[in-house]
Amino acid sequence: MNFKNFPMVSKVVFGRGSFNQLEEILLLKRLNVNAPFIFLVDEVFQGNDKITSRIPLSYEDEIIFISAEEEPKTKQVDALVEHIILKYKDRPSGIIGIGGGTLLDLSKAVAIMLTNKGETSDYQGWDLVKNPAIYHVGIPTISGTGAEVSRTTVLTGPEKKLGINSDYTPFDQVLLDPELIEDVPTQQWFYTGMDCYIHCIESLTGTYLNAFSQSYGEKALELCKEIFLNDDLSKKESQDKLMMASWHGGMSIAYSQVGVAHAMSYGLSYLLGTKHGVGNCIVFDHLEEFYPEGVKLFKEMKAKHNIKLPQGLCKDLSDKDFEMMIDVALGMVPLWENALGNNWHKTMTREKLRAMYELM
Repeated sequence: MNFKNFPMVSKVVFGRGSFNQLEEILLLKRLNVNAPFIFLVDEVFQGNDKITSRIPLSYEDEIIFISAEEEPKTKQVDALVEHIILKYKDRPSGIIGIGGGTLLDLSKAVAIMLTNKGETSDYQGWDLVKNPAIYHVGIPTISGTGAEVSRTTVLTGPEKKLGINSDYTPFDQVLLDPELIEDVPTQQWFYTGMDCYIHCIESLTGTYLNAFSQSYGEKALELCKEIFLNDDLSKKESQDKLMMASWHGGMSIAYSQVGVAHAMSYGLSYLLGTKHGVGNCIVFDHLEEFYPEGVKLFKEMKAKHNIKLPQGLCKDLSDKDFEMMIDVALGMVPLWENALGNNWHKTMTREKLRAMYELM
């Protein structure tokens, strides 16, 4: 039996105010004065001196502000790579992503595509990347997705929504500063936190479960319960713990997989552009058949924080729309195998999947 030899983030800094150490971290990684660091930053921070004034710019370094309103796309990665190649004569010293899952995934993908030929969509799948990515750093400003620690970068392409899953995807350096997530709006905090919670439930109940995944998943689940159901935590404690829940939740699927909620939310995202966190919540709310205890607890958390999920997403869809969503969801074979076993297609028929989507 061959066991997967997964890479992990090689360096990580954790601590309140640790964002101030970014200049010191990058100093040793600059290749030369003509090789810039490119900072991909969520445009929500444009004009926010609290963040932008602390980004260490030298020589030809550049900040590119990017909207996170839409899920990251392969064509978006291609455009960023083309911009960088045409603008600079030397390959960048590194890509630094500052933001939530969208910005982190874009940063990982750009770092990969600067050293690999072709279009980004060519690499959607498992272990298709041939050349190591350039140096890349992840700095999350919202926690839950696990994008800061995962070996995938989830992108919407011309034909599918699927990650670039490879040994070259994980960040070389991650900086975890809980102060950066203190201004996240309540609904976004909940949706992204629930992405972490759903990671745990899908991993811990899946057929791929092993002691490695279980140890991380159980810790992340414990932290999620504390954060979303416990009234005793201070705001600072909650921020610290959510940042670590996201890390552990991301690690819980390194040697495992996610399941039904993620597979179905990919369909919603591909067709309707539904954001990943809220999409997972919309789907998970209807999955008592597969995750009875997990859904029960999710509904408790939802009620406690007065979260109202969007309704009626699929009510006006055509047959063609449903078929497209079903195609995308059923294409996530490892997720279905983890959730339902090798004979998953006997349980999850196209008819059943359509009926489930019609509830949303």
